[in-house]
Amino acid sequence: MQLEGSCHCQSVRFSVQSIHPYPFNICFCSICRKTAGSGGFAINLSADANTLVVQGEDHLGIYQARSKSSLGQPDDVSPAQRKFCRQCGSHLWVWDPRWPDLVHPHAGAIDTELPIPPEYTYLMVGSKAAWVPVPASGTDQVFDEYPTESIAEWHQRLGLTS
Repeated sequence: MQLEGSCHCQSVRFSVQSIHPYPFNICFCSICRKTAGSGGFAINLSADANTLVVQGEDHLGIYQARSKSSLGQPDDVSPAQRKFCRQCGSHLWVWDPRWPDLVHPHAGAIDTELPIPPEYTYLMVGSKAAWVPVPASGTDQVFDEYPTESIAEWHQRLGLTS
């Protein structure tokens, strides 16, 4: 599926091909909820990094998150590059050199109508803000940390690979 996306001010526009376009993976980790959250979470898709086409690349910034030590001091810098618009602050996608063939657009930055998932996965719930409810129901799955099922495996299990 061809995904078209943009930042809020339209300084950055992008397109990318995705065979995993369902926005099902709702992440409550502190990085997602503080950098790209709405309602305390972010939703990442999965796409083919080799198909990413960007207009307005000169407006992009990169944020690489830091984990904190047990003393609350900055510790390790993540290799994952969180791309955002330096004009309006919209977070757009994540690219990680550990998986160079993938790019993970934020569902909120996608302008293309996305398909509605038949179930959701709520992950990193152990890191969510206390005021944020987890509206899980039916066959939804909830994890305090990361699930073992990947985005690709979830799509394959449900027969949703396009």
